[in-house]
Amino acid sequence: MKFKKILFISAITVIAGCESMADLAGYNSQALNLKAAQSYNTLLSEAQSENALDTRSPTAQRVHQVFNRMVPIADADNRTGVPFQWQMNVIRSSELNAWAMPGGKMAVYSGLVEKLHLTDDELAAVIGHEMTHALREHTKAQVGQQLLTGLGMQIGGAVLASQGGIDPNMIDLGSGLLAEYGINKPFSRKHETEADIGGLMLMARAGYNPQAAISVWQKMAQAGGGGTPTFLSTHPSGADRIAVLQQYLPEAMGLYQQSGGR
Repeated sequence: MKFKKILFISAITVIAGCESMADLAGYNSQALNLKAAQSYNTLLSEAQSENALDTRSPTAQRVHQVFNRMVPIADADNRTGVPFQWQMNVIRSSELNAWAMPGGKMAVYSGLVEKLHLTDDELAAVIGHEMTHALREHTKAQVGQQLLTGLGMQIGGAVLASQGGIDPNMIDLGSGLLAEYGINKPFSRKHETEADIGGLMLMARAGYNPQAAISVWQKMAQAGGGGTPTFLSTHPSGADRIAVLQQYLPEAMGLYQQSGGR
């Protein structure tokens, strides 16, 4: 039994971190970016076939204008060692959503811009947030976290099952709950906070007023985007986000002023 405990601890210790785990499993940055690009192209083809790809509307033009201005700033902040092939598309949808895939493949939904009446500064806050998810390779870290969690649960479950006749099915159930509410959830919330802060700095360096990052979440709250308790959500509450943004706002305002506040 002691040997099994040592085996469990050693298996976790050998793997330095979530991103290292992803690398070991073949999900290195270059491979992950390539897979994302393939998925992105498939998604665009489907959107085009459904006439949901917006390329000409005033909303689409604004999104691309803000995006193009922020790309050089994002490139300068790329620490992954792999150049990004940034790409932005606007999806016609009433959903309040935007996202970024590994390697800089992005989308903004028209409903987010039009329903919330986002200004260019507020749009920059959203785009900067999603850019940071890609730049900090949060998807890669999540893949590694899931692989690491699965490995730990598999080894730990074997130890518990052999220890005292514990039902393996009950271990599987408990492992699933722990992964959902005890491990993966806080990890995701951490990434969201990092993206909020990183996006704030990106938009400021690009000459967009970082105060708009706060008004975005105020608009989201007014639109009814909240409601889920922070403990049970992958996303921090609007109030928590605003508090963090306010904490970093003086630094961002300094960058905004240095950029000339265009």
